[in-house]
Amino acid sequence: MTEIRDQASGLKTLQGREFCDIDDNCFIGLARCEKHDNAVVTCGCVLTHATGAIDRETHEATLRRGCDSESSVTRSPILGLVKALEFSRKEGRYAAAAISSRLRPGSGAATGPLSLVDGEAPDLPANGWHRVKTRLSGICGSDLSTVDGQSSRYFEPWISFPFVLGHEVTGELEDGTRVVVETVLGHAARGFDVPFEGATPGDCDDYRHLVSGDLDPGIQIGYCASTGGGWSTEFVAHESQLHVLDDAITDEQAVLIEPTAVGIHAALRTPIPSGATVAVLGAGTMGLTTIAALRAYTEAGTIIVGAKYPEQVALASSLGADQVVAPAELARSVRRKTNSFFIGDDLSGGADVVIDAVGSAASLQEAIGICRPKGTVVLVGMPGKATIDFTALWHRETALVGAYTYGTETLPDRTQRPSFEMATELVVSADLGRLVGATYPLEKYEDALVHAANSGRRGTIKVCFDLR
Repeated sequence: MTEIRDQASGLKTLQGREFCDIDDNCFIGLARCEKHDNAVVTCGCVLTHATGAIDRETHEATLRRGCDSESSVTRSPILGLVKALEFSRKEGRYAAAAISSRLRPGSGAATGPLSLVDGEAPDLPANGWHRVKTRLSGICGSDLSTVDGQSSRYFEPWISFPFVLGHEVTGELEDGTRVVVETVLGHAARGFDVPFEGATPGDCDDYRHLVSGDLDPGIQIGYCASTGGGWSTEFVAHESQLHVLDDAITDEQAVLIEPTAVGIHAALRTPIPSGATVAVLGAGTMGLTTIAALRAYTEAGTIIVGAKYPEQVALASSLGADQVVAPAELARSVRRKTNSFFIGDDLSGGADVVIDAVGSAASLQEAIGICRPKGTVVLVGMPGKATIDFTALWHRETALVGAYTYGTETLPDRTQRPSFEMATELVVSADLGRLVGATYPLEKYEDALVHAANSGRRGTIKVCFDLR
């Protein structure tokens, strides 16, 4: 970082912010009162510091007078540096990542605009925000798409640069309380009234709040310049996003709560008739959490899964799938179960509900073809630009619905519950912490991302950054 001394005042600045000579961590007006819960007090003697005419004891006393004489004042974490994996807007590097990752998935970490930086922790944007120290943060398929230059440009107006990735995260507050973070930046986090009483961050029917309010644009923590993200030693989160963890929940289970909430949302995104046949394409993290949710929270009859690797096959079976077959055999298995036959590449009938946990053009085309006429395809795997023939969707009158994150869910008995509450139960009852197969320190991020991009063939489901 560059240090500059202001010629008029004699004050040093770091990235445009002034601090005193007595204490390099003391920026003007940025000390924090421990007694009064993050109340900010002003140093008030910084000009004297610059001349060297005051000692540290007097400095601390002056800080206390900014609040009260009995309070303990410490420098805020904002004054120190955090280590973070920051993604910048550099088109040339992004294009390089897109090219290299086609040859070696995950290599965008080395060639793209992702870098390990020592930077300032994010400011607390407003009242109700807290600092979170990361313990574990998962690497999601959407993160990999971003790092490898394969993500859709659709999101550009919805996010802000530079951002620190990491939206699957468990950490601890400044008092040591362990939390899991519901990372969607909802109405409350942005300073707006919630759409209805008891609404979760993901509940809304208008997304304008995602680009306005107290924060820079950003769909989630992990894609917003104002908040930081889980791939760092520290970030900020709003109280509406924080869920205190029971001591019995392990960090490995906790880091799976966010993706499990997505799986629950996918399983409940459309009503599933009692005894229905459900097909699931893909058995990575999203496919497996969706299988667990289907078995725990719906009345699905037969669940048929297409899984590519042995570890995926074993986990899909243990989480409730009735049949687990190779991806190339999925259509035949659905045909046999539903007593259908092939007409060209598609089935005459098919599964009542098909859940696409892959998100590619090929998987979506297959999902439409193995879903019965007037059935429903749920797209939970993150898609991108794709060329798809939608004639079958139109002809078969198939419903196609997206399942992006989570919110308030409606169960088969018509009761409603928050996804995160249900996910916190499911990670324990289904022991989903076992999906965490490898962890890396931030410094080994290139190795971690290559591992995550090739996790299936390496016998791993979830790869995480471990900052404990």
